[in-house]
Amino acid sequence: MSTPLRTTYPVPVNDLIPTARSLATELGKVPSQNQLMKALHVGKDKAKAVHAALLAEHTDTRPETHLRSVPDTDETTTDAELIDTAPKTAPEEISQVSEPVAPVLVAEVARVELVPAVTGSGGISPAVEPTTETAPETDTDARPIRSWPVLLLALPAFVAVWSGWVGLGELTGFGVVHPLPGIADGFTINSAITLPIGVETYAAFALRVWLSGRVPARARRFAKRTALSALALGALGQVAYHLLDAQGVTAAPWPITTAVACLPVAVLGMGAALAHLIHTRETGSH
Repeated sequence: MSTPLRTTYPVPVNDLIPTARSLATELGKVPSQNQLMKALHVGKDKAKAVHAALLAEHTDTRPETHLRSVPDTDETTTDAELIDTAPKTAPEEISQVSEPVAPVLVAEVARVELVPAVTGSGGISPAVEPTTETAPETDTDARPIRSWPVLLLALPAFVAVWSGWVGLGELTGFGVVHPLPGIADGFTINSAITLPIGVETYAAFALRVWLSGRVPARARRFAKRTALSALALGALGQVAYHLLDAQGVTAAPWPITTAVACLPVAVLGMGAALAHLIHTRETGSH
């Protein structure tokens, strides 16, 4: 048995490998980490590095010889320190084979790939186990919910809402106007249609923005408040018209006329503000 290196300075791992190689030749097997620590008088880290280097060296130079270390009975190691995916065998069963066996080669290849490598500075690079990524499962049976029944629901609601807003508009001063005097004197339009188009369209748009979840938080909060407000105003407008019509009123009281006259301006302001918030990034939480 060769004499271990003795020096007052730390010995690099590369200088310990020749002595460890001689020890492996005398024992007829790769010495364990504890044996290397005792023979080389080194710590656990360097013994581990030398042990990994011997395993890699024997695997590269003697592919037909399957050498693996047998830990001492008093040695406590973990799977990360001693990686061996091949089946455990007794020392007397280790022998050379003339023809490699396929299962053993597969096990040895897996073991060699996971053995920590010795770096140039004497350290050990950690073994990285291969990972497998699985593709996300897709539900091929999932189908989108059809939205065409909404058209059936919207048709009668559209007729009732349209007629109510137009009737209320006529009671509050909305009516036929000439929007292009001097240009197209014969062109006329009933301004009462601005009420159902403006209020109900904005309510539907703001409701969609609120529930979409694809806009900034400020825009969602504003859309939520204004959508509910627009729906409430629409309901109040319908109630006001039917009450006035049932009582035979031909001109709405001034509070109702004032509120209805302000609706187009309010809808324009809410629509412009919501469009601005949708395209503006938040700079901080509010």
